[in-house]
Amino acid sequence: MEARDPELKKELDATLHARRELGPEYESELVDSFLEKLDGAVDRRVRRQLAESQMVVARGSRPPGARGRGGESFGDRYGFGIISLVLAVPLSGIGAGVAGLPGLVVAWLGVIGVNAAVHGGGRAPWFRDRRGEKSPQTSDWE
Repeated sequence: MEARDPELKKELDATLHARRELGPEYESELVDSFLEKLDGAVDRRVRRQLAESQMVVARGSRPPGARGRGGESFGDRYGFGIISLVLAVPLSGIGAGVAGLPGLVVAWLGVIGVNAAVHGGGRAPWFRDRRGEKSPQTSDWE
């Protein structure tokens, strides 16, 4: 899907034409229908990119945008941070609703702990050893 996808442009034109013919009474249904088509196009693009990156990883090379040392790009870390914050909202509501302030504190400590483990894990020697990198304790002579 390019910046200007011709299929989506046709769908948008058809939706606008239908809105002119049907009037504003059907506007919300038309918008919902177009948004479903847009969502499907975005979903197909994300799946295609995921499949391409999995193929690159399966072939043994680095995925596009990967850094040299950890293989983790800025986008990977940024995306995980966003996902954890999005999931923190319902966890906060559940924790606060069930146990009040202590439940809210436990929920946020869990979110912070998971993020600290994921983002700090690449620096720990036991994580570097699994990736084939040398830990700081090993020397070149071993």
